[in-house]
Amino acid sequence: MLQLNRKNFNKNQYPTKVMQFGEGNFLRAFIDWQIDILNETTDLQAGVSVIRPIDYDTLPLLNTQDGLYTTIIRGLNENGETVSDKRIISCINEEIPVYKDFSRYLALAENPDIKLIFSNTTEAGIDYNAQDKLDDAPASTFPAKLTQWLYRRYQHFNGADSAGLVMIPCELIDYNGEKLKQIVHQYAQLWQLPAEFVTWLNHANHFCSTLVDRIVTGFPRSEHESLQQEVGYLDNFMVTAEHFHLFVIQGPKHLADLLCLHGSTLNIKIVDDISPYKQRKVAILNGAHTAVVPLAYMANIDSVGETLAQPLFEQYLNQLIYREIIPTLSLPEDELNSFARDVMNRFRNPYIYHELLSISLNSMTKYTTRIVPQLNLYLKNSQSVPPMMALAFAGQMWFYRGLRDGEVIALSDNKQWLSLFNDLWSQVAAGDITVGYLVTEVLGASWHWGQDLNQLDGFTAQVTNNLESLMANGVVATMTAALDDL
Repeated sequence: MLQLNRKNFNKNQYPTKVMQFGEGNFLRAFIDWQIDILNETTDLQAGVSVIRPIDYDTLPLLNTQDGLYTTIIRGLNENGETVSDKRIISCINEEIPVYKDFSRYLALAENPDIKLIFSNTTEAGIDYNAQDKLDDAPASTFPAKLTQWLYRRYQHFNGADSAGLVMIPCELIDYNGEKLKQIVHQYAQLWQLPAEFVTWLNHANHFCSTLVDRIVTGFPRSEHESLQQEVGYLDNFMVTAEHFHLFVIQGPKHLADLLCLHGSTLNIKIVDDISPYKQRKVAILNGAHTAVVPLAYMANIDSVGETLAQPLFEQYLNQLIYREIIPTLSLPEDELNSFARDVMNRFRNPYIYHELLSISLNSMTKYTTRIVPQLNLYLKNSQSVPPMMALAFAGQMWFYRGLRDGEVIALSDNKQWLSLFNDLWSQVAAGDITVGYLVTEVLGASWHWGQDLNQLDGFTAQVTNNLESLMANGVVATMTAALDDL
C-alpha cells in the first residue's frame, strides 16, 4: 500500500492563515477537521501551521506525511443511524517544533495572512512562569511563547490594527480566552514591553473564550491495520472521534465572516456569552452521566452503552433530562431538546466503550457542580422534589457503600468523603444508626455542598425512602416504582 503523503495523493494546499498550538488528537479531529470541511465547502481556503509547543521527539512530526492524515468520525447521527465518515485532512501545511526551530516559529509573525490562532495545550498549558524571559528561545509556557510571537508581530507591522488576530483557545478551563489574555498581559508587564504594545493587544486583538464538545478517541491502535486495509493506504496519524461536535465561541461578530460560516452546516456558534451553553452541557450531558452511573453500576451494568440498551434506564434518563433538568435551563426549548436528543445518541454510540467506573471518579464533587444547581432551581420553580434526582442521590449513597454483590468497588474520591461513608455504613451495618441518619449526615455536609441539603423541603425523606428501597428491593424494582409514580 502507498504511504499517505502529498507525493502519492494529490490534495489541495492552501496559504497559511491559521496558527495552531498543539498537534494532538483533539485539535486534529476537532479544529483541523472543521477547517478542512470549511475549505471544501466555503471560500475559507486556510492552511494551518501547527506548533509543537513542548520539547519531545518521541512522536514523529506531521511533516513526515506532509501534514496529511485521516479522521474517522463514527457514531449515531441526528436520526439515530450509524455513520462512519473517513476524510483525509489536507489543511495542515507544516508542523514546527518550537524548541528545535524557534526562528521559524517567530517568522510566522510576519505573515500578514494569519488571522486566527487556535490552541489546546492541556488544562495546565495556560500558565504563568515568572522565570520566563523575552529573549528565551523559547519561553517555557504557552502564553509566554504567544507573547513573544505577538510582540514580534507588533514590531514588524508597526502596531497596525490590521495585523491584529483572533485567539481561540480550546483548553478545558472556564473562560479560557480571558485567562489567556490575563497571562499575556502579565508577561507584557514582566518584560516591561511598551505601553503601545499593550494598547495594540487590547484594541487590535480578540481573546475568545470557548466551549468545545466532542469525544476524540484518538489513534485506533487495535484497529489500525484493518482500517489501513479499509482505506487502502498507510497512515500513522489516523485519529478517531465521535460523530457529534459542538464549538461555541464567545467572540466578535466578524469572526463568522473570518471563518466563512455563513451557510455552513458545522455546529459552530459565535455568541456574546457562552454561559448558557456551558450550563446546558454541564446539566444535561454531564449531569445525566453522573446521575445514572451509580444506579446502573449497582444493577450490574458496566458501561454507558450497556446502560442505554436497557429500556428502564433509557426511560429514567429521559424523565431526568426532559422533566427535571431542561425546565431549569435558559436557552430556547427547541435548542435544549435537540441537544438532549444528541446526548442520548452519544450515550448509545456503539464505537465508544465508556466505563461507568471511570465516570464515577470524584463523583461527590460532580454531584455538587452538575446536579445540585438544577436540584435547587427545580425546587424553587416547582415547589416539589424532583424524583429522578432524589433517586440519583440515593443511588450515589448506595454506591458509596463500596460493595456490589459482595465485591469491593474501587472508589476514588476525596478522602474525607470516603472516610465518612465508610464510618456511616459501618454503623448502619452494626445497627448503631438508621439509614435515615446516614442520609441526613450526607445531605447535611455543608462543607461540601455549600448548603444544608436537608433544608430542601421533602428532599431528605424522599432520598431516605429511595435508599431503603434500593437496599431491600434492588435497583430495578426501585427505579420501576419511581418511574411508575410519575
